Amino acid sequence: MELPRLNFSAVFDFKFRKDKDKFFIYDPVRKSWLLLTPEEWVRQHWIQYFLQEKGYSASALITEKKIELNGLTKRIDLLITKKTIPEILVECKAPNVKLTEKTFEQTARYNSIIGAGKIILSNGLQHISAKFENGEYVFE
Repeated sequence: MELPRLNFSAVFDFKFRKDKDKFFIYDPVRKSWLLLTPEEWVRQHWIQYFLQEKGYSASALITEKKIELNGLTKRIDLLITKKTIPEILVECKAPNVKLTEKTFEQTARYNSIIGAGKIILSNGLQHISAKFENGEYVFE
């Protein structure tokens, strides 16, 4: 399987498995093998970034958490917590998905439920980061 090189300063070591014609990647947070989709490829890079580069423990990372937004059940991609308090919400898109104002607004809507101080929107090639200050997002 040909995977795109993503825009991270470090090169991470991933565990892969193939079953028939499908590829799987090991998720150290969920401690399970997940189907390797383009979006999962981006999420696993962020997981490794926070574990290896930022020194968070796996217990501080939450993936695929269900939230309810306007009566609909949604799932957030990755939430980084500090002592169970939401710190950073990461929304992952596949590398071929363009990051737009609309995709940023989706992340901000999710964060209206979560309440993290910072959000990151990423397709693995481009990363948009913003802090929530005084009732608005300030891009970093």
